[in-house]
Amino acid sequence: MEMKQHNWIPGNFKSVPDIGRSAQNDSVQHGWTPITTTTSVLGVVFDNGVALAADTLTSYGSMACFQNNPRILTVNKNIIVAASGEYSDFQFIRDAVEEKVRTEISLNDGISMKPKALYTWLSRVLYNRRTKMKPLWSTFLVAGIQNDEPFLGQIDKLGTAFVDEQIACGYGAYLALPLLRKGIEEKREKSNSKLTKEEAVDLLKKCMEVLYYRDARSHDKYQIGVVTKDSVEVLDLALKPTWEVAKLVQGYE
Repeated sequence: MEMKQHNWIPGNFKSVPDIGRSAQNDSVQHGWTPITTTTSVLGVVFDNGVALAADTLTSYGSMACFQNNPRILTVNKNIIVAASGEYSDFQFIRDAVEEKVRTEISLNDGISMKPKALYTWLSRVLYNRRTKMKPLWSTFLVAGIQNDEPFLGQIDKLGTAFVDEQIACGYGAYLALPLLRKGIEEKREKSNSKLTKEEAVDLLKKCMEVLYYRDARSHDKYQIGVVTKDSVEVLDLALKPTWEVAKLVQGYE
């Protein structure tokens, strides 16, 4: 993969992956429609870190085709990234980020990438692709620790970016986000404090279970990534669903 190297200096995050010609001058148009897609990604900030959750299913149209495609990437000891949308676009960004990390390590200056830097760079990459009419059909969540404070941000395919304490994209924006907000608000009202790590993980597990029952593109196998100032870990989990609730659904006979 070629990177634009115009006036490149160490730490310059404005270089973006080279994509060649714009779509208007391309005899073969790419990127107009996502093909192999993934569904919701959830993120929540807790007292000393951030947790992300995403299942491992990649759908080919409406077919649950690839069932072991992880979407949570460990960047370094400070950052994890998760993506929703076109899986090949996530792979493209994953390769570009890993190349940045290798370049950073080779400099051997003791300085590691920070989550806000990666968040800003991703917003520029996605906006750059949008303006060239070759958008990356993915939404990215960047989680990490910066200056001992948790950080969670989202960037969509248009380059639109924002930071919040709870974020959900895909179908989870409709079903899981209210549950995340409710869990955080109840904790604040009860003890005037943030969620603990265990409470954040339990809340994400509950949301993933709800999505499994309600989202036809979700999967029972999923991952939860947790980043704190001391460690980064990615847990491989699986639901134990019960369909006793099916008899309560009415109106579809």
